[in-house]
Amino acid sequence: MRCNDVLGVIFSNSHDILIRELTDIRTMGSVPIGGRYRMIDFPLSNMVNSGIKKVGVITKSNYSSLMDHLGSGKPWDLARKRGGLSLLPPYGHVGTGIYKDRIDALQGAMQFLIHSSEKYVLLSDADVIYNFSFEDLLDKHIDNGADITTVYKYGREPNGQDDTMVYELDGNSRVTSLRVCPGAEENCNFGLDIFLMEKEFLIHMINEAVSMNKTSFVRDLLQSNLTNMRIFGYEAAGYSAIIDSMQSYFQANMELLSADVRAELFDKERPIYTKIRDEVPAKYGLGSHVVNSLVADGCIIDGRVENCVLFRGVKIGRDSAVSNSVIMQSTNIGTECKLDHVISDKNARIKDGRTLMGFSSYPVFIRKNSVV
Repeated sequence: MRCNDVLGVIFSNSHDILIRELTDIRTMGSVPIGGRYRMIDFPLSNMVNSGIKKVGVITKSNYSSLMDHLGSGKPWDLARKRGGLSLLPPYGHVGTGIYKDRIDALQGAMQFLIHSSEKYVLLSDADVIYNFSFEDLLDKHIDNGADITTVYKYGREPNGQDDTMVYELDGNSRVTSLRVCPGAEENCNFGLDIFLMEKEFLIHMINEAVSMNKTSFVRDLLQSNLTNMRIFGYEAAGYSAIIDSMQSYFQANMELLSADVRAELFDKERPIYTKIRDEVPAKYGLGSHVVNSLVADGCIIDGRVENCVLFRGVKIGRDSAVSNSVIMQSTNIGTECKLDHVISDKNARIKDGRTLMGFSSYPVFIRKNSVV
């Protein structure tokens, strides 16, 4: 079933603190990834591809780059007179200031929820990379007569978050046990922080939580109500990655160098949309050598590049060697440099002859506008 009657809500600042190096100046949703995308492109594109025509993005702090990226929502076909894209302010009730938790954030967005005509609401964080249809999720939710359907992935439990949910399910996919960060050593069903429910049910649940001074969406609303609510699980198909540390951010970018991963994530039938920037094609000098790398428009390469993700406008000087690295927009790497396992934020400058060496579990990070 197309999700025309589903309202999308995205938490753009989800788990910002886990990659503070990148989110000190931006939200989790506007963190660059994969050479040309931002993290919010994935949940937003999945919602649009599934037929959702109205999406609210809950902001909190450092969201100027997010506003610049999203604009009117035109790249996602959300620049509409009815529905479309809405940026929701980072304030709760009058006099309370910026929201402190997910319940408070939803209470602050209550008027947006109330005035939306959709029957269902889909909640998603912005720290997960994925591409799958929400249409089947909606069908399963309706068939099960569920109060809440939560999306999970089977695999190793992420260890960066302090609220990772691990589920046990019965033969009908109903959640029978919910543990928070149990430290499972074996593969398990861990949540991706994507939830589907009826809008009126969410409004009632949030109002009741606020009236009883409950603050935790996971512990107070889900974990404590397993027997009272019909909570079902839905297993996400295909590739997905949770960004919960600089190491997982680095690893996710490196995994995108795999053709198989890109085929799963960037399905031609379900494209991942992003803000369009008109750039000239990448230029490769006579002495350049590029192996197994993603190179965005506007790059100028005169050195050697191997196993790298290069964002728009990156310049790599003559006789420089850059390997196993993520180099963000407009970074300028001089001549005779050697970089290995490096994450460089935007507009950094690496002077001639510099050597920077990290490791896969501890990549070297260069801050935005830094000069090395």
